[in-house]
Amino acid sequence: MEGLWQHIYKNLIAGVVALLPIGGTILGIVWLEFTIAESWLAQQAFYFPGLGLLAVIVVIYLVGLAVSTFLGRWAWSLVDTLLKHLPLLGSLYATLKQILGYGEGDEAVFEKAVFVRSRENDAEELGLITNRLEDPTGAPKVVVFVPGSPNPSTGRLLVLDESEIRPLGMKVNDALTALVSVGKSGLDLSPGMEKAV
Repeated sequence: MEGLWQHIYKNLIAGVVALLPIGGTILGIVWLEFTIAESWLAQQAFYFPGLGLLAVIVVIYLVGLAVSTFLGRWAWSLVDTLLKHLPLLGSLYATLKQILGYGEGDEAVFEKAVFVRSRENDAEELGLITNRLEDPTGAPKVVVFVPGSPNPSTGRLLVLDESEIRPLGMKVNDALTALVSVGKSGLDLSPGMEKAV
């Protein structure tokens, strides 16, 4: 029975991650637009179709503004702690947070952001270290997920020598933001610190 629950949980996470970037945005906008169109706001003189989309943009901006201030970061950390301790949903929230890059290090899904040589060998691709292991000869290897852009929930998995990666100084969530924005957000190309294997 435990194996069945793990199977269901794993596939629920995979489904949410696959649908989150595009589906979540579309559903959120459609829901908000429908809710506003059915509310008393639709009877007001200032209402126009698309007010839901404008409201989403304003809310996202205000949340970004709030969490970039000292008081906002403090309030957000309280909400974050509360969500982590919710029964059942807390573990789902923590897992999604790690998958979206808001956790780093050995315990997180993505350890750090790196560059790997592209298939064409004349460029580099942004990758995320997911694991470290040894080949049959005992040589250390790194497992790197190379996400797609602008949808980082798809990509390819590479097993490379440590010498084939170039660590970056940027955080994992900043790397994912750069992927979603197709490089328009701050892409920090400065080298990161090497981690001893």
